[in-house]
Amino acid sequence: MKTLKQIGAYSIWAIIALLLGIGYMRIVLGPNETAKDGLWYLLHVFYDLGLLHVGLVIGVVIAVLFIFLDMVYLKKKLKDRKKSKGIRFLFLLAITMVVGVIHYILEKVIDVI
Repeated sequence: MKTLKQIGAYSIWAIIALLLGIGYMRIVLGPNETAKDGLWYLLHVFYDLGLLHVGLVIGVVIAVLFIFLDMVYLKKKLKDRKKSKGIRFLFLLAITMVVGVIHYILEKVIDVI
């Protein structure tokens, strides 16, 4: 039963990480200002697919890093604290910022992506 509880908790954290990844890509790409009618509809669809595709990949990276950090470090430190979920969420936001900075450096500065 303890294992199922951990899997459920990590699934919720992973979903939050995926949403943060999609949110980060929405910030990077900006609003979709293409028309939804005519031939521009394909461009509108490609924008949405790119947002989901890249956002989910970044979200998976955030989720894997967070779960690894939680298993190795946070679980021991936050064993009996009342505000452990808030602290975990702050760590998740910090990981998102670090991944965002690394993504920016690789895309704009080094031009690898």
